[in-house]
Amino acid sequence: MPVITTIEDLRRIYKRRAPKMFYDYAESGSWTEQTFRENSSDFDQIRLRQRIAVDMTNRTTKSQMIGQDVAMPVALAPVGLTGMQCADGEIKAARAAAKFGVPFTLSTMSICSIEDVAENTDKPFWFQVYTLKDDDFMRRLIDRAKAANCSALVITVDLQILGQRHKDLKNGLSAPPKLTVGSIADMMTKVHWGLGMLGTKRRFFGNIVGHAKGVSDPSSLSSWTAEAFDHSLDWARIAELRKMWDGKVILKGILDVEDARMAANVGADAIIVSNHGGRQLDGALSSIRMLEQIIEAVGDKIEVHLDSGIRSGQDVLKALAMGAKGTYIGRAFVYGLGAMGEAGVTKALEVIHKELDVTMALCGKRDVKDLNRDVLLVPKGFSGDWS
Repeated sequence: MPVITTIEDLRRIYKRRAPKMFYDYAESGSWTEQTFRENSSDFDQIRLRQRIAVDMTNRTTKSQMIGQDVAMPVALAPVGLTGMQCADGEIKAARAAAKFGVPFTLSTMSICSIEDVAENTDKPFWFQVYTLKDDDFMRRLIDRAKAANCSALVITVDLQILGQRHKDLKNGLSAPPKLTVGSIADMMTKVHWGLGMLGTKRRFFGNIVGHAKGVSDPSSLSSWTAEAFDHSLDWARIAELRKMWDGKVILKGILDVEDARMAANVGADAIIVSNHGGRQLDGALSSIRMLEQIIEAVGDKIEVHLDSGIRSGQDVLKALAMGAKGTYIGRAFVYGLGAMGEAGVTKALEVIHKELDVTMALCGKRDVKDLNRDVLLVPKGFSGDWS
């Protein structure tokens, strides 16, 4: 077993072990992938202030996200098709997150259903929904999340229209995936992955097949997904969706100051500054560049979290120091899952936690809640001086 010290170590193992179709699905952005790349590279522009002769004993990374105690302010983001990266992937990731003490968010487009995850875990998780046209399906989906004791609803608001991801089209990645001679040949070389998939009954979208109108089997899923997303989505519709849930609500996909203000007015408990991991509008600014402007715009009206581009505990620290109350990892935990299953997700969390803890100490802070702009050196004009 190789010594794993970084998220990049996990990515390299994941690339070897997962079928190319599913690796490319995770490790890609839309169009030129500029935003996908800059989500991570923009973190590198922010430097840290080293402080010495500061008491570093009794450190803590414990905090809260939307009132929920967390071992560190890092949640597992909703990622579609997680159960194709590794057999029963959503269950394994949820278990790892629960044991570590951080939230897990289940995607509507998961392979394991809400019920699957609830039956195989012992702690509440968060559930993510898209803004779909079918109100009946949405209400039943949300009722299923309530029955599963989900503790928060995450509404994705930046996917009315799907951004084009060239790799997915070339690989035949769809819902369900199109099998070609090339993709089948590639899958046959991934022995560990294949044995896992042969040993599970969960291979299709468990939240949709058998639940959505007209989707009784995987073959009928493609036409449903092509028509399901609500192109007419507006703030009134978002407010309606918020009313369907009587618990904590998080809006995911805010990347503009005006949208952040609107989100604060519809009764959400938190927003996630996110560009969908660079998978939607290519050419948009990275999430970390937009973070401070959005925090300044909404003040204390709503809790602000950040998603997209985080690959280390230092990235987490930088986002928190710039004002975020929580962060999310998507690709980072998928790398671990595809590399080593549940143990790999745990390893990803351990890597990020250690980097966060050590970096915090070397910046002269003992409590993650005390992180602020003073520990950062941010380039002038980092948030942009655009006309």
